[in-house]
Order: sequence, then structure tokens, then C-alpha cells
Amino acid sequence: MDAISMRRARQSDLQSIVSLLADDELGSAREDAGLPLAKAYLDAFAAIDADPNQLLAVMTDGDEVVGTLQISFLAGLSLRGARRGQIEAVRVAAHRRNERLGQRLFEWAIDQCREHGCRIVQLTTNKSRLDAHRFYDRLGFKASHIGYKLEL
Repeated sequence: MDAISMRRARQSDLQSIVSLLADDELGSAREDAGLPLAKAYLDAFAAIDADPNQLLAVMTDGDEVVGTLQISFLAGLSLRGARRGQIEAVRVAAHRRNERLGQRLFEWAIDQCREHGCRIVQLTTNKSRLDAHRFYDRLGFKASHIGYKLEL
């Protein structure tokens, strides 16, 4: 575990990231990890990477990508102009779960939010992800809001 590190994702990580996103019941229905990667993934990566308010990150063990998440740094007027860190697309490789890697990834992500001046770290999670709910509860997150989505 000494080789575990977190860093900004590179385009060369993109296949691994999409594979992680696709590697569960929900993701397998909405992601396509086949090769070649869809242009939409390449375009999205380029937009994220160019935006200073976005951080697509990977957790690596040596050369292997074992986790990923994305942080959006959001400016807002509420809470006296509080800046927020919105965490999305969290995944740890299935064969590496139960090693506390997710906790390490979140501790790092929360530190990134602090460094970017955020006063709040927030996330949404699918209602069906009960294990994720327990994980976020254990990390100290509070299920204080209801989230809604409208697909366009």
C-alpha cells in the first residue's frame, strides 16, 4: 500500500477511469468502456482538464489506477459566499474495495477542497447505493438534502 498516491488525471488514464465508472450495476448500463473510447469521453476530459474549477483525480497503486473521483469547485452566494467542493463519480476498483482506499481518496479530496477555500464539501449518490450511503455516513457526511435530476 506504500505505492498508493493521488494526482490529477491525465488523458492516458481515461480508459482506466471509464472502466471504473462502468464496473458496477448502474455504470454498466450508462457507460461504454469499449475501445476506442467514444469521442464524448475525450471531449469531456479536455473540457474538465482545461477548467481550473474542475479536478478529475485518480488514485494509483504504482502504475495501476485503482480509484477516481471528480471535484467541482463552485462559487456561490449562499452561506455568505461560501465556496463548495462538489464530489462526483467516485469509484474504487472492485478488486481493491475493503482496503480503506476510498477513505484515503476522500481524505485527500477533502484536503483539496480546503486548499481551494471551500467551506462545504457536498455530493450526491444514487438512492440504490446503500453501501456508499454507509461509507459517506462513516466519513461524517450528513444526508441533509434531497437531490433531484432532470435528464435532457
